[in-house]
Amino acid sequence: MKGLLLRRLSSSLTPRRGFSGSAAAVAGENAAAAAGPPNMPPFDYTPPRYDGPSAAEILRKRSEFLSPSMFYFYKKPLNIVDGKMQYLFDEDGRRYLDAFGGIATICCGHCHPEVIEAIINQMKRLQHSTVLYLNHAIADFAEALASKLPGDLKVVFFTNSGTEANELALMIARLYTGCHDIISLRNAYHGNAAGTMGATAQCNWKFNVIQSGVHHALNPDQYRGIFGSDGEKYAKDVQEIIDFGTSGRVAGFISEAIQGVGGILELAPGYLPSVYNSIKKAGGLCIADEVQAGFARTGSHFWGFEAHGVVPDIVTMAKGIGNGIPIGAVVTTPEIAQVLTRRSYFNTFGGNPVCTAGGHAVLKVLEKEKLQENALVVGSYLKDGLMALKEKHEIIGDVRGRGLMLGVELVTDRQQKTPAKTEILHVMETMKDMGVLVGKGGFYGNVFRITPPLCFSKEDSDFFVDAMDIALSKL
Repeated sequence: MKGLLLRRLSSSLTPRRGFSGSAAAVAGENAAAAAGPPNMPPFDYTPPRYDGPSAAEILRKRSEFLSPSMFYFYKKPLNIVDGKMQYLFDEDGRRYLDAFGGIATICCGHCHPEVIEAIINQMKRLQHSTVLYLNHAIADFAEALASKLPGDLKVVFFTNSGTEANELALMIARLYTGCHDIISLRNAYHGNAAGTMGATAQCNWKFNVIQSGVHHALNPDQYRGIFGSDGEKYAKDVQEIIDFGTSGRVAGFISEAIQGVGGILELAPGYLPSVYNSIKKAGGLCIADEVQAGFARTGSHFWGFEAHGVVPDIVTMAKGIGNGIPIGAVVTTPEIAQVLTRRSYFNTFGGNPVCTAGGHAVLKVLEKEKLQENALVVGSYLKDGLMALKEKHEIIGDVRGRGLMLGVELVTDRQQKTPAKTEILHVMETMKDMGVLVGKGGFYGNVFRITPPLCFSKEDSDFFVDAMDIALSKL
């Protein structure tokens, strides 16, 4: 990739004005646009022949029998029928590089053999019982999970999803403190149930139903925020909410270290330590939503909050915890966990032996294959390639994130930061035609969300960057 990028980026070294750029830059873009599609890295796997319903038939049934709220990517939706590690296959056997990972969910790789084996072996013995009986799978995974967390965070409650985990965390904070007020961040996404929809702060994801007791603080957005990367200035807004919007006491504060649905926005440095201090003084608990940034995805750390030098009171997780298995978790301290003994708390499927056996296998694979280290090395390499594209393409306003949780924001005007809402759809379609699948998000829907399986390689990164380069050049 480096040689190719150097040739393609040579024109970008000349200063440019406006969106169209200089004649040399345009010539370079035209050359990239005229280039043929890049070659996908070789992969030794051929999926079995697919004999199921066609995409058209599935779409017809989906339109008739599934919720009309469901949406999909691409003008002609893909019928994905097979997956192996970082690749997906459609009904015709065509291979695609998965740079979205099922929304930051596939961490080990699609159908990882060791995870599959653990699931099958458990299903052969016991598919479900209940936590009212003993089973080693849930206890073993809880112990392994607790070992990955700092301090006294060692009591685990298993759930079925990230939304459910965040619902439980908010309730625990309110019960423990005796307060109702929760502080969340603008642009945050924490789920779509009653409590979590209140903590979510984007109108795109909020219905007109009662959502009480949540205050939304200024988002420490390093790209669009008024204070740039000065986290402590943003943090003052949280203290003002406590002083002027509450009794002076709060239940807690919830945030992602890197906002996923919000557009891969990493909180400004210095923000979380300052906010955690204010919340503690107000008697509240600090909740780290690690549903997307957790489980080694950021590379530099196992959990996103660790990059900020803080230790939360409650950690929530899902997605990568199960590599696609529906499982989530809330981890807190023994003292805080006692609040759920005041009444009966029960979850029929939380801690299901199949799910916990699979989750434990995921944790073992992450460690055995050093996927956190791979996320750091390959993620840094990929980010360098994306930064090089930013130097060439004026439409790229920002490249951000860490590890294999990266974002590329497209804008039609770098000074005004005007969201390129239509253009990103064209680029996604072109990249798909070249065999690359990538997500999008952000409040304006103009940010590429790059969250591939953690087995992503440098060769995959080269292919991804080259495909994006060509797609951008064709705009």
